Amino acid sequence: MKIFFRRIHLYLGLAAGLIIMVTCFTGAVLVFEPELQMLFNRERYVVELGSQRKSLAELEQSFKEKLPAAKITGIKLFRAPDRTIEINYSFPGPKRNGDKKTAFMNPFTGEVIALYNYGDSFFYDMMSLHRWLLKGPVGKLVVGISTLVFLFILVTGIILWWPKTKNILRQRLSLKWDAGWKRVNHDLHLVLGFYSAIFLFVFAFTGLAWSFEWFNKGIYKVTNSSMQGAKLPVIAFRSGKELIQFDAVLATVQAVDPTAVFYAINAPKDSTAPFAVSVLRRDALHESATDNYFVDRYSATLAGVIKWEERNLGQRVRATFKPVHTASIFGWPSKVIGLVVCLLGTSFPITGVIMWLNRTRTRKRNKQSLTG
Repeated sequence: MKIFFRRIHLYLGLAAGLIIMVTCFTGAVLVFEPELQMLFNRERYVVELGSQRKSLAELEQSFKEKLPAAKITGIKLFRAPDRTIEINYSFPGPKRNGDKKTAFMNPFTGEVIALYNYGDSFFYDMMSLHRWLLKGPVGKLVVGISTLVFLFILVTGIILWWPKTKNILRQRLSLKWDAGWKRVNHDLHLVLGFYSAIFLFVFAFTGLAWSFEWFNKGIYKVTNSSMQGAKLPVIAFRSGKELIQFDAVLATVQAVDPTAVFYAINAPKDSTAPFAVSVLRRDALHESATDNYFVDRYSATLAGVIKWEERNLGQRVRATFKPVHTASIFGWPSKVIGLVVCLLGTSFPITGVIMWLNRTRTRKRNKQSLTG
């Protein structure tokens, strides 16, 4: 039976090995994306404290003087007093994949510190390579199929690793560094493969949510939940009535939760939509466990609230997939594990091919010695 699983493991590894290496390596790069962005672009995110913060209306005005043709789609501000304020904006006309334009502004001086488009960044290239192989729907399908194959590789790998005796178990739980290079390569594949298999399985499994719609539907089916979220409040259009300012929206939400980590205010998307505010509470389970507030676009009254706990089980499970997949679910400890495991995942196709080549050469030599 193990011969059968070994062949399945080998053939699947040869078929999808290169894609697995690409997704694991790019995944390793993306694990610490926020921290790397902060490290190499600190001036974009952190400012010196001033005596008086500008109002959001004043920041809007400074931004419009800089980019008069731009339309502000949202504003994000943080509880940390030295963080810049992020203004999301767009221009009229067609959009390309990855376009996410952000202006970073000093909340004390009103200065536009940096204009940033995620679609032009190194990390967007890494993300598109990770999810689509840079090739849109076709690449997305290839990555999705390769991820499914990777799951089978991991399962068959555990079956092949499973020892028959305690002595073999001890051998397969530790690396024998003082052995020959073939044995070291063998241990790198089997021993480290065992320790990382469960993490790689979780990362690959959650990654399917970005590749297949049937997988997303399955999440809601298994949790017996509706894919439709709570209905958003509808604000009756009032001709001649001006919309409230972002300052009024912020004040309404801060009155309910004054200590949130951040407030992400999104402008109304159409003529009857409210302002939508995503709020990350200080005691949130993870970065995606946000509360959603809806503010009347004319009166600044609270039109509705959807707390994280009020989302149905399927929505909470699906929202948790991202912090699990990106290894941010438990902060730095899980991120370090994610980085190490992804780098190991990059190496396994290489060590596996070397093992296969070594076995092939050994079988050829044995055959030649028998026929000779």
